[in-house]
Amino acid sequence: MGPERPVCDIRMSDLKLVVFDMDGTLIDSQDFIHMAMRYAFEKAGHPVPRKADVLAIVGLSLDAAVNVLLPDLDAAENKRTVDLYRHSFIELREKMGAEAKAPLYPGALDALARLNRVDEILMGVATGKARRGLDHAYHAHDIGHFFQTSQTADNHPSKPHPSMLHQALADTGVKAAKAVMVGDTEFDMEMGRAAGFKTIGVSWGYHPLARLGAADIIIDDFADLDAALAEIWS
Repeated sequence: MGPERPVCDIRMSDLKLVVFDMDGTLIDSQDFIHMAMRYAFEKAGHPVPRKADVLAIVGLSLDAAVNVLLPDLDAAENKRTVDLYRHSFIELREKMGAEAKAPLYPGALDALARLNRVDEILMGVATGKARRGLDHAYHAHDIGHFFQTSQTADNHPSKPHPSMLHQALADTGVKAAKAVMVGDTEFDMEMGRAAGFKTIGVSWGYHPLARLGAADIIIDDFADLDAALAEIWS
């Protein structure tokens, strides 16, 4: 979690919260995710999934993702495949940088900086990444200081369960009615709705627009985020 930002002369009732997904929303890590999944499945002796199938499960916790890709595995084999994926991603991080080489989407940094300048807006992350992976992304792109709450797959059920967003509300003291989830997958939209958040879908991520139908608003560029938030909170 980044350092707390002082909020001066702002009543708790005025605070608003924007929670971002990470992979497919803030950073484009699809090549590394697919590569790690391919290596893991090869090592486990399973058929290698298509890239489109891998991107379709991004955002889920690893055990849930593997279960979608290989629904006939028993629990022990699912765990072995998940462990192989984690090991493969660590290898890719050491050899190729992974999160450090996964670029921020255009406009993401400027959007975070703009929102950070608004005293009554707090920000958070809710991601299917492990804490270690999120910390690497924060460090690689120097963005951790923007967020007052950071929720990962280590301590919560998989999306779309609302546990991560419930904790984000508890961390910040913001009411669900003034909170917004921003993400690129239907899992993000469903999680947001389950927690009582409004939702903004982004068109540049890993799920096609047809799967973002539950979003309150869909944006095509980070430059559109401020206006979308203003519309939601108006």
